[in-house]
Amino acid sequence: MIVKIINKSQWPLPQYATAQSAGVDLRANIGSEIVLEPLCRTIVPTGLFMEIPAGYEAQVRPRSGLAAKKGVTVLNSPGTIDADYRGEVGVILVNLSREAFTIVPGERIAQMVFARCEQVEWVETEILESSERGAGGFGSTGHK
Repeated sequence: MIVKIINKSQWPLPQYATAQSAGVDLRANIGSEIVLEPLCRTIVPTGLFMEIPAGYEAQVRPRSGLAAKKGVTVLNSPGTIDADYRGEVGVILVNLSREAFTIVPGERIAQMVFARCEQVEWVETEILESSERGAGGFGSTGHK
């Protein structure tokens, strides 16, 4: 898959860290540090603009190390970048820790994974076919 990209940041294009990496890291394209206080959120610009092929999306996800070590995550995880969006990619970060977190210019703040997606055609009905699971949800599987 080819994705056209405009990089208005001072950082290199996102790259896969290893041959088997699913995602690429996104960096904070900011002129100065941003202090993210506990339980606060902010949209961090990346300086990236993309043209994603029809039938695909880009998913913005947390970086596991940032979440585990600092309590900072992507608020709307995964965030979806639609194929027809042409604006700057921004990352909504939230600090779920008890300590302020400082975002520095160029910091790896999230990862981006590309996935195929399809649009559905709705068929209204009055009855749904039964299944073994039925209406059980929210942790209901595996309980007897």
